[in-house]
Amino acid sequence: MRRPVALRLQAALGTLALAAAAGVVLTMPDTASAAVGGATGYATQNGGTTGGAGGQTVRATTGTAIHEALCGRAGSSTPIVIEVEGTINHGNTSKVSGDSCNTAADKIELKQVSNITIVGVGNGAVFDQLGIHIRESSNIVIQNVTVRNVKKSGSPTSNGGDAIGMESDVRNVWVDHTTLEASGGESEGYDGLFDMKDNTQYVTLSYSTLRNSGRGGLIGSSESDRSNGYVTFHHNLYENIDSRAPLLRGGIAHMYNNHYKSLNESGINSRAGAKAKVDNNYFEDSKDVLGTFYTDQAGTWQVSGNIYDNVTWSEPGEDNNPAGPDPQSNTTVSIPYSFTLDDASCVPSVVSATAGANKGLKVSDGSCTPQSPDPTDPTDPDPTDPDPTDPTDPDPTDPPSGTNLSLGAGSDGSSKASGTSYGNVRDGDLGTYWSPAGTTGSISVKWSSATTVAKINVREAAGSEGTVGSYRVVDHDTGAVLASGSGAGVIGFSPVSLEKITFEITGASGTPRIAEFETYAG
Repeated sequence: MRRPVALRLQAALGTLALAAAAGVVLTMPDTASAAVGGATGYATQNGGTTGGAGGQTVRATTGTAIHEALCGRAGSSTPIVIEVEGTINHGNTSKVSGDSCNTAADKIELKQVSNITIVGVGNGAVFDQLGIHIRESSNIVIQNVTVRNVKKSGSPTSNGGDAIGMESDVRNVWVDHTTLEASGGESEGYDGLFDMKDNTQYVTLSYSTLRNSGRGGLIGSSESDRSNGYVTFHHNLYENIDSRAPLLRGGIAHMYNNHYKSLNESGINSRAGAKAKVDNNYFEDSKDVLGTFYTDQAGTWQVSGNIYDNVTWSEPGEDNNPAGPDPQSNTTVSIPYSFTLDDASCVPSVVSATAGANKGLKVSDGSCTPQSPDPTDPTDPDPTDPDPTDPTDPDPTDPPSGTNLSLGAGSDGSSKASGTSYGNVRDGDLGTYWSPAGTTGSISVKWSSATTVAKINVREAAGSEGTVGSYRVVDHDTGAVLASGSGAGVIGFSPVSLEKITFEITGASGTPRIAEFETYAG
């Protein structure tokens, strides 16, 4: 086995502020912002990868809000685009339950779901010490996000130490324009940046930066885990990585137009019968960038057009078979999709201008010149979004009009604290209030016959304003989530006829005190 080498982040990264963000999930128009340019590589095969295109678009600024968006869908395969802005971390990520999701508190969990896009927007999305886990899922797009410092040991831990991890019957994932980074190797508590195992297939990693980690990533968790493959890596930067760039056990992988810089121990490690097609990459200041390493179970490679700039090679041994110093093909690989190669000589400049989050989603068309995305860039305002200056656009947070339907209705809830009454939320008196026993709980308003509701106003008691964190508004009759987000106040949704509506508090900064739960028809 290799010896772990401790690595450190560049000084600039260490100065980044870790901003805690509150979460908001806003229901947007039904026209979703599709990922720019469409999938490439093996993610185009097996029916293609479109993520949540064509579904509802929501905005999230916490991990809990991401989970709420997943759980608020009609079903586990209902398409959705989740636009993420801000810092997502353990402090704002909790487990949310529902029929259309299977989430966890210590990671962003995409489990037993399909047709999902997660895309960073605005000032950027940073998943700080919190990994993204994809399990038993398909048709997933992750774009324009940063995932950093995910640990498998120490504190806090997440996702087995993987920035993005895929396992158990995963199909069709496109990860694009991301930044995946750690602050060292296994001895510092980190594992892989981009791992695939247990029957994960048809994946593309494009225009991404992977750096400062002991392990770049793997395809196959052991020499016997050979059910993975059909993975494309193109226009990525691997920098200051010990090994696994990637480690490939069985299966087929295509690596083209990547810039590998400072691979400290080994790079593309093809073993256990794997086939690697390696085209027009630029390897720089690195060691053993291609071959079979740390095993006697060999893999193979087909090479073309690569540049080896200050690359050193070890001597062959029982458990090491480096491809160099003069790499030659020892297999052939047929690629089923079309692709256009940049010349290897321009790869460092092209990748520098395009790879990573917050690079404007720029791509290359094979001309060695970065190209700007088309006007459907999801980081730009959607032309179908309501104009905030247009007085004809309804604002769901406008003060409600008409009669407060809660007055005279019934009420109940959960986790009633001592000395409070459920009825205090519908008595018109801001001086009385209901509280849960802790920081979470639910309060309902109910009628003896179906009543149409399109807006609620949750009023916190004096002195407790801002305590309510994440919430869900639920049609108790059907279980449908009508709205979700963060913070009390006016909440609007599509008009619905029901007999009982529930405000679920799923997160708070203290013990909430709800003075009034008002309901309105419009």
